[in-house]
Amino acid sequence: MLLSQNFLTNSDIARRIVRSSGVGPDDLVLEVGPGDGMLTRHLLEVVDRVRAYEKDRGYAERLRARYADDHRIRLFHRDFRTLPAPDEPFAVVANVPFAVTTDIVRWCLSARKLTSATLLTQREFACKHSGAYGRWSKLAVTHWPTVAIGLGVRIGREHFHPVPKVDAALLHLRRRDRPLLPASALADYRALVELGYSGVGGSLAASLRRELPTRRVARACLIAHVAGDLPVGFVRPEQWLTLYRELRR
Repeated sequence: MLLSQNFLTNSDIARRIVRSSGVGPDDLVLEVGPGDGMLTRHLLEVVDRVRAYEKDRGYAERLRARYADDHRIRLFHRDFRTLPAPDEPFAVVANVPFAVTTDIVRWCLSARKLTSATLLTQREFACKHSGAYGRWSKLAVTHWPTVAIGLGVRIGREHFHPVPKVDAALLHLRRRDRPLLPASALADYRALVELGYSGVGGSLAASLRRELPTRRVARACLIAHVAGDLPVGFVRPEQWLTLYRELRR
């Protein structure tokens, strides 16, 4: 395993991953850590513009030689995390090195022109950030007004080499056509989320009362159906939006 990466070995699964991403001929697609090119070859079946970023020099040179005469793809020996986001709409499709998954997800969420990201990650990570465990991460809640985050199919660990200790799953990020809050409110909403996840008092309500009047917090929680003793991780994104609107009336 190079650079904490487990390579997908099942071509049918790779094809299904590309299909689930929804990318097509007109899309610019960025691939993170193509490795031996399992996803790359299937991307090139449906996409005419691929930019692949491989941190391992050996794999980067091998892929560059393989696709030297293919105008549809450009190969870069570079750490994707250092890349400035394109200034045109683009999608990301990747079998993400597990050790840098959080960094890649944060990069995608902060890219203004990102339309979607289809990321093969550890299943636990995908579940944690999509609410599949009944809990929601701060990262997901923070970006929920602008990006829909969902859990995709489970992929068994036997379909990778080297075989990891855990199964994988797809994590789908899709930029909303219409944000759930106006752009002018996003910074304020994210500040409220930051306060709510500050972890003071054992519940979301207790954390909010650090800076907001007790009666306002109680009323907002009542309207949002958030129990006064509910830990912050169990508060759904939709409830956060209701809380925000009520507290900022």
